[in-house]
Amino acid sequence: MRNPRLPGPGPQTPAAGSLKYVIFLGDGMADLPIEELGGKTPLQVAQKPAMDRIAREGRCGSLVTVDDDMPPGSEVANLTVLGYDPHQCYQGRGVIEAASIGVNLGPADVALRCNLICVEEERIRNHSAGHISTEEAVELINFLSVRLGTGDVKFHPGISYRHVVVLKPTGVFEKDPPSTELECFPPHDHVGEPVNELKIRPRTPEARATADLLNDLVRRSGYLLAAHPINVRRRQRGKDPANSIWFWSPGRKPVMATFQQLYGLTGAVISAVDLIQGLGIYAGLNVIKVPGATGLIDTNFEGKADACLEALKSADFVYVHVEAADEAGHSKDLKQKIRAIEYLDSRLIARVLKGIEDDGISAVIALLPDHPTPVAKGNHIHGAVPVAIRDPRHAPDSVSAYDEVSVAAGSLGLMRGSQFFQTFLKG
Repeated sequence: MRNPRLPGPGPQTPAAGSLKYVIFLGDGMADLPIEELGGKTPLQVAQKPAMDRIAREGRCGSLVTVDDDMPPGSEVANLTVLGYDPHQCYQGRGVIEAASIGVNLGPADVALRCNLICVEEERIRNHSAGHISTEEAVELINFLSVRLGTGDVKFHPGISYRHVVVLKPTGVFEKDPPSTELECFPPHDHVGEPVNELKIRPRTPEARATADLLNDLVRRSGYLLAAHPINVRRRQRGKDPANSIWFWSPGRKPVMATFQQLYGLTGAVISAVDLIQGLGIYAGLNVIKVPGATGLIDTNFEGKADACLEALKSADFVYVHVEAADEAGHSKDLKQKIRAIEYLDSRLIARVLKGIEDDGISAVIALLPDHPTPVAKGNHIHGAVPVAIRDPRHAPDSVSAYDEVSVAAGSLGLMRGSQFFQTFLKG
């Protein structure tokens, strides 16, 4: 079992207390060269003057956010970006999202992410049930909680297709606690593949009972959801039904040092995604929820920008996370991914930069994705992501544009693990 405790580098109070720190995280912005774009990436062709300005006025490089021995998920990548070592504190996505929606876990509880997905002809059609609304999803999860939930299995509704199930050490697990030693398959990485080949597999004999229970719940959910009135209406309207649940990323509650303990910083996180909000809770950051923030391209970019500026009045550090480009990558929608990058630039980053200047704030500004989500593949992959850090303590290097290729000439070089956050914080 992984050691959930996180040893940190010790408190590192910002010099003179006068600097503020902001990270703009464009989830999944990084990509691979695309033939349709003449061998360029979405970041290379997008109109993004604010991002290019951060690169031009700062120092650039690349960051490996996920080592090859770990899954290239947002949970691992964002832990790295925030200066944590996922090898020591990563316990799965479910526990992080459980924290975000207010689920208190016991030490032997196992939490898993529970997607509502669409299955068609025994294959995963999409990972999000057509980006089902939260109102519809909550009704479906509450329905499943009544029909499938027990003292051992607790369903907890989240946002849109993203939910949590908790296995408790009672009933069938009273003698043998639920196991995390499971091989699961994130649905966004397996769109179009047969569901029968993606059943949860036990990694140890002791995990067999847990795997069998979860696979049976998925099977039974298909029968229950198929005829639910919500799905009947969705099909009538030409929408994908939420006709199955899907479990992945099991783990137990981690123990993490807070930002205040590690770095002497107060901070806030702004995101529409439970995963990022949950990381913020474990890190001791103030979670700011912005009305109209959706995790999609229709998110409230301006509201997030204004929330960032407001947070900087009292917090040392603000982490602004935007999901839209990642969702476009999963949907293999090139035009929407480029549009998501341009909206992030013009409607959020430019607005924050102007506000910082108008308010006379001295701030270190960093810009990066957490991982690549290539539109040609539709899933997360391993690979370095482009980084730009504008720091008033340092002169800029020679890079004049922000993209995967341009940053290679930057003075920061190739960073790994906590090197990015240490550079961001200490200069």
